[in-house]
Amino acid sequence: MANQTFDSAQYKEYMAQLKRMINELPPFCAEFFRGIENETLIRTRVAYAGDLKNFFGFLIKENENFKRDNIRSLTLSDIDRVSVTDVEIYLSYVTMYVDDDEREKVNQDRAKARKLSSIRALYKYFYKKEKLTHNAPSLVDLPTIRDRAIIRLEPNEVADLLDVVQNGDGLTDKQKAYHKKTQARDLAILTLFLGTGIRISELVGIDMDDINFTSNEFSIVRKGGKQDILVFGDEAREALLQYMLERERIQAAPGHEDALFLSLQKTRLTVRAVENLVEKYAKIAVPLKKISPHKLRSTYGTNLYRETGDIYLVADVLGHKDVNTTRKHYAAVSEDRRRLAAKVIKLRDD
Repeated sequence: MANQTFDSAQYKEYMAQLKRMINELPPFCAEFFRGIENETLIRTRVAYAGDLKNFFGFLIKENENFKRDNIRSLTLSDIDRVSVTDVEIYLSYVTMYVDDDEREKVNQDRAKARKLSSIRALYKYFYKKEKLTHNAPSLVDLPTIRDRAIIRLEPNEVADLLDVVQNGDGLTDKQKAYHKKTQARDLAILTLFLGTGIRISELVGIDMDDINFTSNEFSIVRKGGKQDILVFGDEAREALLQYMLERERIQAAPGHEDALFLSLQKTRLTVRAVENLVEKYAKIAVPLKKISPHKLRSTYGTNLYRETGDIYLVADVLGHKDVNTTRKHYAAVSEDRRRLAAKVIKLRDD
């Protein structure tokens, strides 16, 4: 199984980027990133680094109490003096500001919530280590994020999507030429999304040896590096077996020999490539819906909940750490089930 959920070239690129970013941050940040390495994805750490650089830059430029020439001179003692008001002013500041390259930046509530989460992670780490005596960011409420309507596929739309992947109907002549080479791979990918609820980052990290056809299961790397097992049904099994017949005949590029899903360049398929292929087929099958791999995951979760009514099972299969996350996502389905329950019991015979 791949140590990270994308190919080694991308991982090295992210690592080099993170190293450069850490060298631009205050020295104490190096300890923080070492400390969270085993429980976070590399892309998460890169995002943290960018958010922290932005926050520290604000402190030294916009806050009279922290004026410096460079964020590298900030110490843990300095950030221990940051107040709740300082953090709130920062969140107001990033709503719209001009960055170092004179570009106007706009952040809505979702982006501001992510920035605050990055700052909270740093403070939580050092507060737990007793290297900070105050944890102001933890006292600041996260910006309210309005729930978005969950876009998912209806059963007939799932069938239409798989038919397009299977037959290539609606593709351009150029797309059909590629489709002949990738049909088995693409059908296996779409079937796994719809039949297991796998995350895109988990899918691209699957190695050939991770698949066990005896027990119809495969191992994956969850968020934070935790290993887990997903079970697949007969339709996914058939699609995987068909693709494996092709995959075993392909000589992968050096360094990509273990990868299950390969590009036409014979390298491990990237997250972006999978997003593009899902979008390509979805535009034909369901043109009025903007479908992404995550929407296919939501479709699986919805169908599983409708069939079982077991929110804890759905949370477990989807890899949610908190069942409340699952309950929030599938609240509409819960409402449907409650309305159905209200119709089941009759007090009088007709």
